[in-house]
Amino acid sequence: MRILFFIIRKEFIQLFRNKVMVRIIFVLPMIQLLVLAYTATFEIKVIRLHVVDFDRSKTSRDMMGHFSGSPFYQIVNYTSSNRLADQDIMAGHAHQVVTIPAGFEKDLNTTGQAKVQLATNAIDGAAAALMNAYTLSIIQDFNINLLVEASGLPAEEPIKLTWSFWFNPELNYKNYMVPGILVLLVTIIGMFLSGMNMVKEKEVGTIEQINVTPVRKYQFIIGKLLPYWIIGLAELAFGLILARLVFNIPMLGSVWLIFLVAAVYLLVVLGLALFISTKTNTQQQTMFLSWFFLVIFILMSGLFTPVDSMPQWAKVINWFNPIAYFVEVIRMIMLKGSGFTDILRNLVLLVIYAIVALTVAVWQYRKTT
Repeated sequence: MRILFFIIRKEFIQLFRNKVMVRIIFVLPMIQLLVLAYTATFEIKVIRLHVVDFDRSKTSRDMMGHFSGSPFYQIVNYTSSNRLADQDIMAGHAHQVVTIPAGFEKDLNTTGQAKVQLATNAIDGAAAALMNAYTLSIIQDFNINLLVEASGLPAEEPIKLTWSFWFNPELNYKNYMVPGILVLLVTIIGMFLSGMNMVKEKEVGTIEQINVTPVRKYQFIIGKLLPYWIIGLAELAFGLILARLVFNIPMLGSVWLIFLVAAVYLLVVLGLALFISTKTNTQQQTMFLSWFFLVIFILMSGLFTPVDSMPQWAKVINWFNPIAYFVEVIRMIMLKGSGFTDILRNLVLLVIYAIVALTVAVWQYRKTT
């Protein structure tokens, strides 16, 4: 234990001696949390609309009034030219084009039916689907108003529907994103810094000297990884405090349960970092290989898109994604107030993952040295 203590102390001294590294560890992740929480969102807050009105009637203006009265819509142009509408779509000035044909009001008054064309920029398919749904709902409301005016009867719905939003009543997207971003920041600290720290010993040539000292292998590995395990937990603590003070993210479950899962999760990340460090010889190689796996893990973790929407083969691959387990757990604890039994399955899988990752990494380290 005395040798282990000296190795850990040496790592902390070496780490905090580098003032730039201290800022990278403690300041940059907090800045990333503040920036990503506001920018990493799929919410549609502004829909820029170009209206092509060939009818120029009271009815067409009334329908467009439903859009201008919505806080989500910004009518960027009101013309009678398809060419100008196409230019706005091509230049990115408009997201949607609503075309009202000539005779729109006349057709409604004579036949009770009229046509409206809706064109949406669908480069971003998810955003296009949401914008299309918003626009169709407004047109549908306008249709109902026309029917009510024509019949002279009040609009009565045969089925009265009430609804509630559990766990996120205000539909605040930050409540969904911030817990996942915390997992991302902890992962980056644990995987990048620990892996690069191990490889640095190779680059400067000190690992050969250490291997011939009385320091045992387990003492060296624990001494190199434990400081980053502690730093990762400290990073999570700072992030949780920031999430509460700045974003008012609820904490319905146990904080200690989050740290229990985080402690196991960091063992997984450190095991992967150790394994990568045994396969690389320079810090650049370590960073590239770590980033390669990290990008795949992040994009498939459910941080930005639901895992249930993925194809079946991707779900199978996701069984080996530790980030997916921790993202799900931290959201369950913070937003749902889930207890130990609710997250037991993910915790057990992370424990198994940690044992396998560390065992393979330690064995590989012995083999390469």
